[in-house]
Amino acid sequence: MKRCKWSVVAVLTAVFLVAGMASAATLDEVRSRGHLIAGVNGGVFGFSMPNDKGTWEGLDVDTAKAIAAAVFGDASKVKYVALTAVQRLPALQSKEIDVLCRNTTQTLTRETTNGLNFVHVNYYDGQGFLIPKKLGVKSAKELGGATVCVLPGTTTELNAADYFRANKMEWKPVVIEQTSELNKAFFAGRCDCLTSDASQLAAQRSVAPNPNDYMILPEIISKEPLAPVVRHGDDQWYDIVNWTVMALIQAEEFGITSANVDEFLKSDNPGIKRFLGVTEGEGLGKALGLDEKWVYNIIKQVGNYGEIYERNVGPDTPLGLARGLNALWTEGGLMYAAPFR
Repeated sequence: MKRCKWSVVAVLTAVFLVAGMASAATLDEVRSRGHLIAGVNGGVFGFSMPNDKGTWEGLDVDTAKAIAAAVFGDASKVKYVALTAVQRLPALQSKEIDVLCRNTTQTLTRETTNGLNFVHVNYYDGQGFLIPKKLGVKSAKELGGATVCVLPGTTTELNAADYFRANKMEWKPVVIEQTSELNKAFFAGRCDCLTSDASQLAAQRSVAPNPNDYMILPEIISKEPLAPVVRHGDDQWYDIVNWTVMALIQAEEFGITSANVDEFLKSDNPGIKRFLGVTEGEGLGKALGLDEKWVYNIIKQVGNYGEIYERNVGPDTPLGLARGLNALWTEGGLMYAAPFR
């Protein structure tokens, strides 16, 4: 019995050791390489797109920068890989990228059969329809028989099919893999409407030749919780990416910004001291395998969630998106971080 007992212990110990080695794999690889590789969308203004100087900008880009700031203390240590909707999940599964920060909707099958994990949502969205005003349509329920531009390999394509079927309407999908080419097709008049997440429709309208010639119909036909994605089986990496997103949200709740974070280092609030790594012995960074100043580095270099939102997609940007569901929970939204303790 003793021999059997010790054999079981040995097997379990080996399993835990292997699991521990696997869980540290991505962090070790990223540190050894010297930079993060983030999969992004190559052409959605406000979320991930190179500017005129070739510098990547957007809400998802800033999320990737925050992860790099947490891991390296340097938000610039990111290589961006532009991926289509069809390419994005295989690229993550095959380890071509470390994290997917590309307006991707959390779904059951993606988290199970695709072997992926979604972290905390960084943008709550819903699918809509963009049309030329000259079409004279006021509701999505008037789109029977319409040609619809849509990306393949997306929940968007499936949702549109469900919507037209549920409303007993015919539709003619125009499927084009590249976002930029899909947009060109729509604005060239190859299809009656374009369907995508409402935030993307706002982004695409903002860069149209004549933005005022287009309108987003009032119907939102789906729930689209968009979040960064990592691979199954790497708990430490999941924790790092997950808590990085929540750190952005919690910083906004505390009122800590890139401009005032140094002043907050002097705060007497024990929760803020713990959050910023000021309190000795709390070990929040150690628990993740990071420096204790990981949150400070994120906020100082990238800002809080509110700052990221406002500069990329907020009311004062060409997208002009109100916070809505993406407001803090204290302001009636869904942005809520778990306790940092």
